[in-house]
Amino acid sequence: MEDDSIPVTVLSGTLGAGKTTVLNHMLSETDRDLAVLVNDMGEVNVDADRVAESSDIADEDEELVELSNGCICCELRGDLLDAIGELTASDRAFDALVVESTGVAEPLPVAQTLTLGFDQSDLDPTEFYEETGIEPLEGCHLDTTVTVVDAHQFHEAMQSDEILDDDGTEKHLGDLLVEQVEFCDVLLLNKCDLVDEERLAKIEETLEMLQPRAKIVRTEHGHVDSEELLETDRFDFEEASQSAGWIRELQQPHETAEEEHGVTSLVFEARRPFHPERFADLLDEFPDNVVRSKGHFWIASREDDVITVNVAGQSVRVAPGGRWLDALPAEEREQQLEANPELEAVWHDRWGDRNVRLVLIGTEMDHDALRADLADCLLTDAELEEDWSTYEDRFPTFERPDEDDEVPAESDGDATAEDQQEEIGIAD
Repeated sequence: MEDDSIPVTVLSGTLGAGKTTVLNHMLSETDRDLAVLVNDMGEVNVDADRVAESSDIADEDEELVELSNGCICCELRGDLLDAIGELTASDRAFDALVVESTGVAEPLPVAQTLTLGFDQSDLDPTEFYEETGIEPLEGCHLDTTVTVVDAHQFHEAMQSDEILDDDGTEKHLGDLLVEQVEFCDVLLLNKCDLVDEERLAKIEETLEMLQPRAKIVRTEHGHVDSEELLETDRFDFEEASQSAGWIRELQQPHETAEEEHGVTSLVFEARRPFHPERFADLLDEFPDNVVRSKGHFWIASREDDVITVNVAGQSVRVAPGGRWLDALPAEEREQQLEANPELEAVWHDRWGDRNVRLVLIGTEMDHDALRADLADCLLTDAELEEDWSTYEDRFPTFERPDEDDEVPAESDGDATAEDQQEEIGIAD
């Protein structure tokens, strides 16, 4: 990055976590000159009004930009780029830019926009820089991603059934909170004055399990040293997007030792399919203390298809993950095996690359009981020889992805068609 490139800090967090309070404290505490971009879902940008009232920044000075009536992680991504372009192209009089996203925004697509631009958001920015040497956004760079977490409401939010409306797109509160935690450089654990030490320590262990690389900073009333949030040089897209706890556990599976507050993880693997009815019943009654679960699985009624599962709090989603390599035509299968020689070591004589691989992260989980419940969902020896087409299959049906999207046995299970993910209460 150029030395005079403006560092950008993105503030994320669910509604009521305290993002605007943190921002106002930063503005009053730092000796840096800041420009601010505030995103609000409503037609009237209430958060921008609060910032203007509580600081020396005013929108008529062009240091405060409002983006209203939409979310910068989806429909306002182009507007975000336009606004930042105008700020950085002008004769600026500020040292850093702070973007406060709306409470329903997911930080990963915002980071994609700020590193790649709108039209190239599907590319990996690290590879883009290495291959082209071009910085998609001139004059600024994403420096720090921050997620503000409400310590007082953390467990309630994770276990809530509340559905948020993002301009017609429904988002589950617990799922959104997990995604905000999993993609960040700094976690501000706010409202710590409302929570006792034992509960704070338990929340911190959960946050550390979900996002091992983030720095956790405790705050009260949004008071934080601005040096923790501005020009930290912490952001690295590749590292941030690949450092979530579930990815780490799937790539290097191991069971964590029981921590002081019972926050642990386990990986469940199997080389036979789930019975579709029994596994659907288990997902309907998934334990509340499993904070996060992700991975891929195989059900007997769909022998060719990889299906992924994504559990965050009370949200359970499934999505297509491509086809098993063993289900491909022989010539194409051989090409894939040549390209992925590591699969030879795990190839099953009967099942090929078909497998189940799930990671579970939670608090006070009974590992033996969870393993037993999952194992009970697998086909028995007798069922392996039955006609699987007779089993009832209540899982959603999906359009088949492109055949380039196969998920091999050693995949982290995240190569899904995200736009086909479906929230399930399967019993409904």
